[in-house]
Amino acid sequence: MDRIELFKAVSPTIKVSMQLYFNEKGQLIFDGYDSGKGVEDCWGDSDYEYSYTIEPSNVKKFYPILGVPKGDRAALLLELKKRFGTNTAYTDLGKFMTANHIKYEPFTWT
Repeated sequence: MDRIELFKAVSPTIKVSMQLYFNEKGQLIFDGYDSGKGVEDCWGDSDYEYSYTIEPSNVKKFYPILGVPKGDRAALLLELKKRFGTNTAYTDLGKFMTANHIKYEPFTWT
């Protein structure tokens, strides 16, 4: 398993989908997408995309911090879901990475 659904919600006004996965370069990718009337009311557009890209040299910092065996990608994804599998995952994970000196590249688009 190199991909996991971190959080998903569907309501009459919004759909939220967040995934974590490893790409072919070994980067850890957080990929989020919100769409619907609720997003349009907030951002002025009907969809909102947001992501983090974490390079392999920084991914390795997660393992000891989270108590996951080094290199066990599946266990890392499951532990991240356990800790951050909520609607506030993007913000919470960003704060966690900043506090633990894990460098990441954020991206947002509306």
